[in-house]
Amino acid sequence: MTDHPNPSTALLTDHYELTMLAGALRSGAAARRAVFEVFARSLPHGRRYGVVAGTGRLLDALEQFRFGQAELDFLRRTGVADEATLRYLESFEFHGDIWGYAEGDCYFPGSPILVVEAPFAQAVVLETLALSILNHDCAIASAASRMVTAADGRPLIEMGSRRTHERAAVAAARAAYIAGFATTSNLEAGRTYGVPTRGTSAHAFTLVHDSERHAFSTQLATQGPDTTLLVDTYDVARAVRTAVELAGPDLGAVRIDSGDLPKVARQVRALLDELGAHRTRIVLTGDLDEHSIAALAASPVNGYGVGTALVTGSGAPTAALVYKLVARALDGYGELHPVAKRSVGKPSKGGRKWAVRHADEGGIAEIEVITLEPPEPSPGDRVLLQPLVRRGEIVGREPLSEARERHQRALGELPVHAFQLSRGYPAIPTVFEPNGD
Repeated sequence: MTDHPNPSTALLTDHYELTMLAGALRSGAAARRAVFEVFARSLPHGRRYGVVAGTGRLLDALEQFRFGQAELDFLRRTGVADEATLRYLESFEFHGDIWGYAEGDCYFPGSPILVVEAPFAQAVVLETLALSILNHDCAIASAASRMVTAADGRPLIEMGSRRTHERAAVAAARAAYIAGFATTSNLEAGRTYGVPTRGTSAHAFTLVHDSERHAFSTQLATQGPDTTLLVDTYDVARAVRTAVELAGPDLGAVRIDSGDLPKVARQVRALLDELGAHRTRIVLTGDLDEHSIAALAASPVNGYGVGTALVTGSGAPTAALVYKLVARALDGYGELHPVAKRSVGKPSKGGRKWAVRHADEGGIAEIEVITLEPPEPSPGDRVLLQPLVRRGEIVGREPLSEARERHQRALGELPVHAFQLSRGYPAIPTVFEPNGD
């Protein structure tokens, strides 16, 4: 496979999108004005809120959603698309409008986090692209947010690259940073998105040297005394003594990756203090998730590294978002009429939606209100849908730092029970006014 500077994203899709497109071109429905919405029918079991992430990546992908000669040749050679469909795709550009909840904001069941309005042919082919990005990134950010809350101010490093697909690792690092992680070990996330990177060494570095002392002295000579030394390859207490002997009391940190972490952390803190290394930090890693991080709250720990649980959504690797047609014109680009799926177990509410989040006098969110008409905000209401694409032009790009700051503001609006890790209901109810079809 050859890498291209700006690869097309057009084939990051399901075959059935083009099957529907071909049929709609034949029937004439392709030109009908249509509205699709992305929402979750429910949150993962026990979660109180979700976090919107991936919007910026989706806008980048939309910009590259073009069918070049290579893509058209593949579709023709494999018989995926007929000649009428290929002619349509040859000049494809998205000219519609997209609104969405701003990246970093929170969402709840039924929240219309993305609204796509365009001719059916333009909107339907974006389904898989939108869902594959948003389902992954929202799942990672939602798990990361819970971990940050559990860490209660102690910094977290994302270090899950070796536990997931190489491109998913980059997206996960970005999503975790939005949700409050301090750094990532993934260098591509640093280059592409500006996420701060950190990294020291693994057990292999210690094992390849003739002794732990030799490994530590080499790392200190290379990285300086502020580095983090991994102390659980052999005997933790001996390693800590060696580390402080070589680095002095200003050793940056020690990392513990195994064992009874609360017990070992207390022992190491006591030993560091005994040796005069009062400022040396303790960083814990080793299959941590939000629950084990919360259990370490009383331990003398200064930070955590999280890998597998983060990049797998801590048990919820997808946000279970869906992309559904909710309104269409009867002919051409005329007036919109609600449509809704009515099958048992998977109902949807028809009509193009708008959303506000209402807060009490203290600024704490009480309810999310979804309406079929543009809202007239009352005091305490925050309008949630923001313009992302207008007549095909991307208008919603923003620095990653803004999404990160927004997430902190969004968390500040939630009631205190939203941060409980025990099983429970969404932090605030979602109410549809009027009750959609």
